[in-house]
Amino acid sequence: MTKFCVHGVLALCLQGAGASSMAMDMEAYTPEGLHKRQKAGEAVSLSFYAKWCATCLMQEKVFHSFKGDASVPGTLLVVDYDKSRKIMQKLHVHVHVHAQSTLIVYKGHLERHRSGGLTDPQALKQALLSAQ
Repeated sequence: MTKFCVHGVLALCLQGAGASSMAMDMEAYTPEGLHKRQKAGEAVSLSFYAKWCATCLMQEKVFHSFKGDASVPGTLLVVDYDKSRKIMQKLHVHVHVHAQSTLIVYKGHLERHRSGGLTDPQALKQALLSAQ
């Protein structure tokens, strides 16, 4: 079993085995990971997470519950909010994120949803489903 931690946050430690390739997966953000998925036209989302953010912690629990769920497509890339200015420069696009707990959902390069502070499981699921 592969095990990794996103940005050293113990609560985001994920188990890599057993998830369907068609079900939602969670990974640490990398520019290459985003580019590869967008180029392939896949559903990919960015979650701007800060370990000190209570809303982010609530979102994390919900996102973790979707991991491996075949009804939720794509990959959720977790972005360290505290380092996001450098990350945004690497994206070479003008993605303005003004607060932690921001979720941006893409289908390929097309932005399908953007929200901040959502914690309701149904609302978060609907946001992720917007990439279908």
